[in-house]
Amino acid sequence: MLTENFRILLVEDHPFQLIALQILLNNNGLYRVTPALNASEALGAMERSPEPYDLLLCDQRLPGMCGLELIQTATRRGLIQRAILLSGLEAAPLATLESEARAMGLPLLGCLSKPLNTLELISLISAPA
Repeated sequence: MLTENFRILLVEDHPFQLIALQILLNNNGLYRVTPALNASEALGAMERSPEPYDLLLCDQRLPGMCGLELIQTATRRGLIQRAILLSGLEAAPLATLESEARAMGLPLLGCLSKPLNTLELISLISAPA
């Protein structure tokens, strides 16, 4: 359930897309968004956080570490509650990524292709834990 304290860590290596996603989230009432341009920044933010992020929203293609690896690392360290993976991939490779994540027991709500459908994104974010 979304509350005013719902915290999102947004990881996107393209600055314009990072800003656009943050605006999209803000426009849908999600204001506690921490942006990061790469996995290293994201891990640093998670490690400095006094509690796990409610949601890690990240791109699959990141420099240094792919999004699925970031979700796996963050989950193993107890730094996130749930995750959504974003990608420019087609539906079939996205479905494979989602299956891999579920097989690893990761708290993945789903994979969304870019450009994002706002209703799909908000629906996934709002899904019960």
